[in-house]
This record gives sequence, C-alpha cells and structure tokens, in this order.
Amino acid sequence: MSPKDMTPGPVERLLRRDRSIVLVAVAVIVALAGAYTVMGVGMDMSALDVTRMAPGAGAGKAMPMGMAWSLSHGLLVFFMWWVMMIAMMTPSAAPALLLYAAVKRLGTERVQATALTLWFLLGYLFVWAAFSLLATGLQWALGQIGLMNDGLMRLNSRLSAGGILLMAGLFQFSGLKDACLSHCQSPAKFLTTHNRPGRGGALRLGAYHGVYCLGCCWALMALLFVGGIMNLWWIVGLAFYVLAEKTLPHSRWLTRGTGALLLGAGGYFALTGL
Repeated sequence: MSPKDMTPGPVERLLRRDRSIVLVAVAVIVALAGAYTVMGVGMDMSALDVTRMAPGAGAGKAMPMGMAWSLSHGLLVFFMWWVMMIAMMTPSAAPALLLYAAVKRLGTERVQATALTLWFLLGYLFVWAAFSLLATGLQWALGQIGLMNDGLMRLNSRLSAGGILLMAGLFQFSGLKDACLSHCQSPAKFLTTHNRPGRGGALRLGAYHGVYCLGCCWALMALLFVGGIMNLWWIVGLAFYVLAEKTLPHSRWLTRGTGALLLGAGGYFALTGL
C-alpha cells in the first residue's frame, strides 16, 4: 500500500477534528468545574479547608457549623453540588459523547455534528442538575433534624452513615445497577436507536443517557454525605471509581467487590453507632 493510499480521507479528518473538539471541550469543562469545587466559591470554606479538617465518617467532633440556610445560601449549595457533579461525571460521559459525534458526522447532520454533541452534553448535565437539586434538599433536611454538620457538610451520626453505606452496598448487587451500568458501558445501540434530529433531539438524547448514568451512580454519589460533600479525597476517589466502573472490561467484579466492602463498612458503622 502506497503512502498516498494511507492518507486519511475527508471523513476520517472530520472525525478526528470532532474527536479533538469534544475532548478539549470536556477537558475545559472538567477543569473549570474542578477549580470551582476546590475553591468553594461563595462557601464559608474551600474544599481544601474542609478536607484538612474532616475527621472520620460519622465522627462527633465539634466543627464550624457553617452559614444559616437562606435562599441565597441554598442556591450556592445547589451550584456547589451541580458543579461538583459536572467535574465528577463528565469524564465518564466522554465515550458516549465521542460516539454520538461520530454517529452525527456520518449522518445527514454532519455539518452540525460538533454543536449537536455539545447539546447532547447539556442534556446530560441537566439530569445531574436535577440530582443536585434533590441532594441540596436532602442536605437541608438532614441539617434541620440535626444529622448533618453544616460546616463540614457530612453526617455526624455513625448510625446514619452506616445506613447510607449499607444502602449503597446493596445497590451494587441490584438488577437496576446492572442494567444502567450495562447501558453506560455500551451506549452504541441506545444512541443509534433513539437518535433524533436537531438540537431538541440531541438535548433529549443526552438527558436519556444522563438518566441511565444517574441510575447507575446515584447511590455512589450519596456516599459524599458520609465522607464529606466537599472532601476532595472522596470527590476524586469516587470520580475515578465511576470512570473505572464504566470503562474497564469485565468490571462486574469491581462492582460486586465494592458492594461487599460497602456492606462490611456499613455494618461496622451501624453497629458502633447504636
């Protein structure tokens, strides 16, 4: 085969361009979201401060109680959750984004492929905005009944921490977890079956994919209430775990093994918290 025959054609060059644009966009979004999370913009303490001060899960050590809840503070907490979810979940969505860009590039909307991929991402992130709103409400409710340290933003009851660990561990063995994880690992059939034209179609498809991703990972995200919502060790650890669970081949062993560890830890915290 001559060097001329090996030269990429116009379709291959366009696909490479889309891949580069999507990856750069994902990297920029994750970097900005990560910086916002670390700095804790608008909050009393940065994530670095919270991480340095955090005791063990469910510990009762006295710590700063944080700001009183108000509408403005609630909005700050919501954006903290949402930006944190963007930083944690966008990397694991990159394979679906690249696949969607390739599908669009090879179809009738090839000129709009990159823009439609960004609309797909927006739909995906809207789902995590809905989760963030629910998480904000749960954080407020737990604080109202005295189970939440508002300063460190984590549970101050070992029994409650054990309950969340047990819930997350059991979910790792559930059929819903398997179904949603399978979709996240192999979204090709879903993307081609439910592909619709235009920005509205891209937005809806991204939201559908986000629902599957949320179904796969919501219990893992609940672990932030145990370790600390702004604890960087937990944030980074969970982000890498989600990425590994979705991208490693034959990751069922990882899902089940993590479930067993969570059940063991949950049992320990629950028994010692009685």
